[in-house]
Amino acid sequence: MFTGIIQAVGSIATMEPSGGDLRLRIKTGALPLHDVQLGDSIATSGVCLTVTSLPGDGYWADVSLESLKLTTLGDRAPGDRVNLEKSLTPSASMGGHIVSGHVDGVGTVKAVGREGRSWRYVITAPIELAKYIAHKGSITVDGTSLTVNSVSGADFDLNIIPQTYEETTFSDYQVGSRVNLEVDVIARYLERLLQGDQASVGAGLTLESLRAAGYVDE
Repeated sequence: MFTGIIQAVGSIATMEPSGGDLRLRIKTGALPLHDVQLGDSIATSGVCLTVTSLPGDGYWADVSLESLKLTTLGDRAPGDRVNLEKSLTPSASMGGHIVSGHVDGVGTVKAVGREGRSWRYVITAPIELAKYIAHKGSITVDGTSLTVNSVSGADFDLNIIPQTYEETTFSDYQVGSRVNLEVDVIARYLERLLQGDQASVGAGLTLESLRAAGYVDE
């Protein structure tokens, strides 16, 4: 479990294909590793990876074929920067929102512009994720916990303050950049709860189910 508060920016040092999967070595830069053990989880640009080796300046992790399909890790190259966050501990401050490190889909940066001292980013989400993205709701972009400014269809925009811009990989993004997205887990659970008994037979969220749950006025 993570909070979406980026602790350091590292870089990809090595990418080794391994039987269709990938072995990844990450240099962690300023991220302290004294309390990291083999088997611990580190969110790497929003992807929860398990530490398999600690060479001293970073960590090795295995990336499954499924993760390569559903995230941007397969697009990366040695030297690319990545956002890093160690897993949440009982004493850690919950500064962002609940983040699982399980990427829901890949979005595309549609627009980038300045707004005063901040930056404005418009990102297009996969259409199947649009229903989970709400005005002033939470979303995770490459592991960074953010608040959605506005939503239009599958597009949503974000205000990135200087601190976030400087301490994450947002400064690397250009129009067309692909980013890992994780929607708010509460939105997913809410959808499941609204399905009620229909969830067991695979029925989706419908107008009828919303009406039956009292969320639609006649």
